[in-house]
Amino acid sequence: MKALLAAALLFASTAPAALAQKEIPKSEGHDQCPLGYVNTLGTTCVSPIYYEVAPTNGKACKEGWMNISAGYCKKKKGPLGIL
Repeated sequence: MKALLAAALLFASTAPAALAQKEIPKSEGHDQCPLGYVNTLGTTCVSPIYYEVAPTNGKACKEGWMNISAGYCKKKKGPLGIL
Protein backbone atom coordinates (compact mmCIF):
# COMPACT_ATOMS: atom_id res chain seq x y z
CA MET A 1 0.00 0.00 0.00
CA LYS A 2 2.83 2.42 0.83
CA ALA A 3 4.53 1.67 -2.49
CA LEU A 4 1.31 2.45 -4.35
CA LEU A 5 0.91 5.73 -2.47
CA ALA A 6 4.54 6.66 -3.15
CA ALA A 7 4.11 5.90 -6.86
CA ALA A 8 0.93 8.00 -7.00
CA LEU A 9 2.68 10.94 -5.32
CA LEU A 10 5.63 10.66 -7.67
CA PHE A 11 3.34 10.58 -10.70
CA ALA A 12 1.36 13.59 -9.45
CA SER A 13 4.51 15.62 -8.84
CA THR A 14 5.89 15.21 -12.37
CA ALA A 15 4.21 17.71 -14.68
CA PRO A 16 4.36 17.22 -18.44
CA ALA A 17 5.48 20.10 -20.68
CA ALA A 18 1.94 20.68 -21.93
CA LEU A 19 -1.18 20.41 -19.86
CA ALA A 20 -4.87 20.71 -20.53
CA GLN A 21 -5.56 24.21 -19.35
CA LYS A 22 -8.59 26.42 -18.96
CA GLU A 23 -6.52 29.46 -17.99
CA ILE A 24 -3.18 30.35 -19.55
CA PRO A 25 -0.89 33.37 -19.29
CA LYS A 26 -0.53 35.62 -22.31
CA SER A 27 2.70 34.88 -24.16
CA GLU A 28 5.47 37.43 -23.92
CA GLY A 29 5.07 40.03 -26.65
CA HIS A 30 1.40 39.14 -27.30
CA ASP A 31 -1.57 41.25 -26.26
CA GLN A 32 -4.13 38.88 -27.78
CA CYS A 33 -5.28 35.41 -26.75
CA PRO A 34 -4.94 32.23 -28.83
CA LEU A 35 -7.83 30.67 -30.73
CA GLY A 36 -10.43 29.26 -28.33
CA TYR A 37 -9.47 31.53 -25.42
CA VAL A 38 -11.07 34.77 -24.19
CA ASN A 39 -9.06 37.80 -23.13
CA THR A 40 -9.56 38.61 -19.43
CA LEU A 41 -8.21 42.13 -20.08
CA GLY A 42 -5.38 41.29 -17.72
CA THR A 43 -2.42 38.96 -18.13
CA THR A 44 -4.39 35.74 -18.69
CA CYS A 45 -6.70 34.08 -21.19
CA VAL A 46 -9.52 31.66 -20.27
CA SER A 47 -11.47 28.97 -22.13
CA PRO A 48 -14.60 26.99 -21.25
CA ILE A 49 -12.92 23.93 -22.81
CA TYR A 50 -9.80 22.14 -21.62
CA TYR A 51 -7.23 22.32 -24.41
CA GLU A 52 -3.78 20.77 -24.26
CA VAL A 53 -1.57 23.75 -25.10
CA ALA A 54 2.11 24.58 -25.04
CA PRO A 55 3.98 27.84 -25.70
CA THR A 56 5.77 28.05 -29.05
CA ASN A 57 8.75 29.97 -27.67
CA GLY A 58 9.19 31.49 -31.13
CA LYS A 59 9.52 28.10 -32.85
CA ALA A 60 7.25 26.03 -35.09
CA CYS A 61 4.77 23.66 -33.46
CA LYS A 62 5.82 20.03 -33.00
CA GLU A 63 4.35 17.30 -35.19
CA GLY A 64 0.79 16.53 -34.07
CA TRP A 65 0.28 20.08 -32.80
CA MET A 66 -1.31 23.09 -34.52
CA ASN A 67 -0.57 26.79 -34.14
CA ILE A 68 -3.48 28.61 -32.47
CA SER A 69 -1.74 32.01 -32.59
CA ALA A 70 -0.61 34.35 -29.82
CA GLY A 71 2.44 32.18 -29.08
CA TYR A 72 0.68 28.85 -28.42
CA CYS A 73 0.25 25.42 -30.04
CA LYS A 74 -2.67 23.04 -29.37
CA LYS A 75 -2.43 19.26 -29.55
CA LYS A 76 -4.48 17.87 -32.44
CA LYS A 77 -7.15 15.36 -31.47
CA GLY A 78 -9.90 13.40 -33.13
CA PRO A 79 -10.06 11.57 -36.46
CA LEU A 80 -9.51 14.72 -38.49
CA GLY A 81 -6.84 16.02 -36.16
CA ILE A 82 -8.57 19.34 -35.61
CA LEU A 83 -10.64 19.02 -32.45
